[in-house]
Amino acid sequence: MKISRKSAAVAAVAASALALSACAGGSGDGNSDDGAGINDSESVNIAWNQPFYSYNGNSMTGNATANNVVLYLMRAGFNYYDEDLNLVPDESYGTYEKVSDDPLTIKYTYADTAGWSDGVAAGPADLLLEWVAQTGKYNNVEPEYDEETGEVTNQEAVDAGVYFDASSPGISLVTDVPVIEDDSITFTYSKPFADWETAIAPNLPAHVVGQRALGIEDAAEASDAVVKAIQDGDIASLQKIANVWNKDFNYTELPDDENLYLSSGAYVMTDFVKDQYVTLKANESYKGEHKAGIDQVTIRYNGDPMGQVQALQNGEVDLINPQSTADILSAVGALDGVQVESATEGTYEHVDLQFSNGGPFDPVTYGGDAEKAKKVRQAFLKTVPRQQIIDNLIKPLNPDAEIRNSYTTVPGSPAYDDIVAANGQSQYDQVDIEGAKALLAEAGVTSPVSVRLLFDPNNTRRVNQSQLITESAALAGFTVTPYQVQTDWGTDLSSAKSFYDAALFGWQSTSTAVTESDANYRTGATNNHYGYSNPEVDALFDELQTETDPAEQTRILGDVEKHLVDDAFGVTIFQFPGVTAWNESKISGVKPLTIAPGIFYGFWDWTTGNAEASK
Repeated sequence: MKISRKSAAVAAVAASALALSACAGGSGDGNSDDGAGINDSESVNIAWNQPFYSYNGNSMTGNATANNVVLYLMRAGFNYYDEDLNLVPDESYGTYEKVSDDPLTIKYTYADTAGWSDGVAAGPADLLLEWVAQTGKYNNVEPEYDEETGEVTNQEAVDAGVYFDASSPGISLVTDVPVIEDDSITFTYSKPFADWETAIAPNLPAHVVGQRALGIEDAAEASDAVVKAIQDGDIASLQKIANVWNKDFNYTELPDDENLYLSSGAYVMTDFVKDQYVTLKANESYKGEHKAGIDQVTIRYNGDPMGQVQALQNGEVDLINPQSTADILSAVGALDGVQVESATEGTYEHVDLQFSNGGPFDPVTYGGDAEKAKKVRQAFLKTVPRQQIIDNLIKPLNPDAEIRNSYTTVPGSPAYDDIVAANGQSQYDQVDIEGAKALLAEAGVTSPVSVRLLFDPNNTRRVNQSQLITESAALAGFTVTPYQVQTDWGTDLSSAKSFYDAALFGWQSTSTAVTESDANYRTGATNNHYGYSNPEVDALFDELQTETDPAEQTRILGDVEKHLVDDAFGVTIFQFPGVTAWNESKISGVKPLTIAPGIFYGFWDWTTGNAEASK
């Protein structure tokens, strides 16, 4: 066994682009006898904890690590992160340049080598489609939810109107329709934006959306029709385009229509069995620089960390990244021919509270008394045993583990200490049962107070955390019960808000962009699933978008986080300890990244073990 360690500290003011992490719903047993990819010397099998469910990783529904790690293998773009977290242009897909600072103007130009796996060229229409989806410029209706069931009550109105299920604080600053000229598209921002390089990336093929939404068979004509609908503000066409964008690319097994899983990158999907595996093969039409290192990749789904270890031992998978525990680390360390890397990951655990679901933390429950609801939230947060969770579950893996006290910033980054000093979250470092009881008494709330806790029931560490939280909260008069999953809990996080009061899960960093935490805490933003709204926080994020001075960025984030603490939004707990293990005789070139896509990074450098041995 070989063990190496890497630091997860990001040498930047490290707010994160965040994707829902480790939210396993139903999972296969990792022991499928279908044979897809197994015993093929030109293939590799990788274990993962949650099945893919959406090809549209930019929608509120599809924004999850489970989807985006697969899409990482299938999508090319204008830039990517290298192993040192430098943002590197990919000129084999296209180029981009800042044309002007005032106003901020960015021009993207597609290369001749950028294309989709059906032979259609990638182009400005794809990026224009993403702009209209993320800016919400033409949205004229919003979903309304039943407080009891969580179901959309105005679905007919949503379907009949224009509603793109996405948002982007940066792209919303591009208020005028971007200008297309030949193979280029130019975005003009209404004000400066610090993270313009990562503000937008290609996502769905515009020609496929046009074909499905507008009934146009020819790909070029369909793409042109999408562009015209956006340029003209054609509400009737945009309504159909939005419905396709929102719904058609969500699936849990291989669709009959192969246009729903086209690739612009190194791999293309060839097989997908629900809850069992997804298989990707090298995309023969890909002409970019990051060609597939191994011909076939099969991702096998197994939510049980020890089950992944067993599958690695049995040769059913070749690469695993299970949620780490002391038992897991010991088990992989005992395997022969397996390389193990232990490192802190770019994912952090936290508890968020619901502000608008009619539950114990919602002012509506107390006749609109916001102060009373805040005291109940504060009381509950005082019971979360953060240090006990770390001592019991994390220190056996990382003896140096400490409480993470920032909502936006990775421990060890330059801004972390200043932001933590400003936000005041350390008041929750120690459990304070008497303080919690006093707050409930001040609020005039009698116990027991019922709290429904959402977490992944298939995740052993989350189950253990929930038990510790339940036991501690009970001492102050809270009755914590597990949320009963309706579909899979990652989906329910955004769609079943009425059914849970607190959520325990992880956010995984996907970039080093300073503004990306905007999506978690701004009113109505993509990752704000709880009805949290503070105009001062919104204004601070507006200020952050245009600020390029690192010291000022740190100050702004400190102010944002102080509001989150003062409003009792929730608490952060720990940075994930990670373990990656792989069979050296089957795969070489594995270089896990501390941000998403984690173990899938650098697939272009992968080789089969046999190929490496023959060099």
